[in-house]
Amino acid sequence: MTMDRRHWLQGLGAGTLLSLAARPARAQAPRQNVLRLPINTAEVGFDPVQINSDGNSNVIMAHIFEAPLMYDYLARPARLLPRTAAALPEISADGRVFTVRLKPGIFFADDPAFRGRPRELVAADYVYALKRFYDPQYNSGDLYLYESARILGLSELRQQAIERKKPFDYDTPVAGARVVDRHTFVIELGVGDPRFVYRLAESGGLGAVAREVVEFYGPSEVPAHPVGTGPYRLKSWRRGSRTVLERSPQFRGEVYEGTPAADPEAQAVAAFLRGKTLPLADEIVFDVVEEAQPRWLSFLDGSYDILNVPGPFVPRAVPGGRLAPYLERRGIRLQQQLEADMVMTYFNMEHPLVGGYAPAQVALRRAIGLGFDGEAFIRQMYGGLALRAQSPLTPHTSGYNGAYKSEMGDHDPERATALLDVFGYRDTNGDGYRELPDGRPLELKLAGMSSQQDRAQHEIWKRSMDRIGLRIGFEISNWPDLLKRTRSGSLMMWGYSWLSSSPDGAQMLGIAYGPHAAESNDARFNLPAFNALYERQRALPDGPARDAVMQEAKNLMVAYMPYKTHAHRMRNDLLHPSVQGYWRHPFMRDIYRFVAPQGVFTGG
Repeated sequence: MTMDRRHWLQGLGAGTLLSLAARPARAQAPRQNVLRLPINTAEVGFDPVQINSDGNSNVIMAHIFEAPLMYDYLARPARLLPRTAAALPEISADGRVFTVRLKPGIFFADDPAFRGRPRELVAADYVYALKRFYDPQYNSGDLYLYESARILGLSELRQQAIERKKPFDYDTPVAGARVVDRHTFVIELGVGDPRFVYRLAESGGLGAVAREVVEFYGPSEVPAHPVGTGPYRLKSWRRGSRTVLERSPQFRGEVYEGTPAADPEAQAVAAFLRGKTLPLADEIVFDVVEEAQPRWLSFLDGSYDILNVPGPFVPRAVPGGRLAPYLERRGIRLQQQLEADMVMTYFNMEHPLVGGYAPAQVALRRAIGLGFDGEAFIRQMYGGLALRAQSPLTPHTSGYNGAYKSEMGDHDPERATALLDVFGYRDTNGDGYRELPDGRPLELKLAGMSSQQDRAQHEIWKRSMDRIGLRIGFEISNWPDLLKRTRSGSLMMWGYSWLSSSPDGAQMLGIAYGPHAAESNDARFNLPAFNALYERQRALPDGPARDAVMQEAKNLMVAYMPYKTHAHRMRNDLLHPSVQGYWRHPFMRDIYRFVAPQGVFTGG
């Protein structure tokens, strides 16, 4: 330990050393077959219809629930495989009808809701899981993923429940989600969309849910009682602190079968996995560690197996984009990947200050965007290892074009100042900050959390806005509360990252589609010209014609600026020497079933 400790201490600054010295010594328990991982924000629960796209909750749920399909873990570009389905779905020529046949003999984890009887997965479980997104009592923030496909009959069934003020009727048959036989179901769309097939690979979304479980625990308690057919089940949950998953005794086991990419690391992972029964870890522990420094130090002392390097520590861990020598000497490995993500700040388009479509209101948002110091943001938050985002579309998805350049990626305080001057935002009282054109006070309010990283972001915002004469203040709360306030439209501005869940770039365009307001459209942007383009691209096959329409839509988002996009992040994962089986996938969330933790050799 002493030699290794000297190596990694060489990479720590004085402030970090003081913090390390202040940490109480703790006994090192023997390693078990437990994968230990830190997450940077608290989970909100484990019910697919109630998490509202929360990333960490989705990752945890994806190891409990199973969708009919999955991604080939090591294939690039992304490729779909059957999971609980016996084969890939049959898709009609017009891209409207999807027929899914399930493998028989798959069982849910045991639960008191089943009253001591084994419970087989059946087609009705997927139909029920889909219908739950339409149940008004949940007001699911992910409804837009299915609503935009116009699944026949489900929107009407939802509207009936709303108008009649009665419970959603799960027993009424609908043409768009129907059971054919015990192991076969059909989803029928109102519009052709062959890319809807990706929805069938989202375990944290369209994972099979047993109706008995929901009715046994009730809507308010079911997020604490996830019951699925996947490799893990929930062992314990300390809300906002620690979640522990354990291997499910009812899981059938599976062996990796796929087509790895030509990348040498993918080939090495495939060789390691060959013939081994999944999952490899007996338990997975997710600890909420919001601050970057404790995550970093806990990885270095061996408490965690894998670490996504926090932005402030990228220069120490990955200077110049390469693994630091003191980490390399310890046998720690680096995996890098440009994420299918987009870091942004939204403007509430219904807010009287930053919202609206009039030229002066648009000019204010554009000036804010131009005034924000994106270079400092990427340098301080991500150690310089990120791409300036020119639009909301993310790498690895359709419609993304690395050569596309827009004002969204510009930092130009002089142009921002000129815009504000032209549209009458001037300092009329001499306090150094501009007022509205009618003389009323102008103060921006950006929401955020109390973490060190958020505080650093707020300092960048403050410096940036001071430079162009705009006053800005900050509303501090926790992640679940900010998500709720976003859904209710009560925040002026807030920012976080969106991670694409499939290779279809339309998901990121959808965050500006008017009917998605209060769902994925945090900005509540509603521009008829944009809505028409969004609907048009959905009907087109992938290719140049669709890309051209998507670019028109991107141009409108740049012009009206309901979102200020900042960066596409480079993910820098550090792995301890004996961690095996890990290779990051841009869309797959249940990757930890493939991973063997430190000190564990897993045979076939």
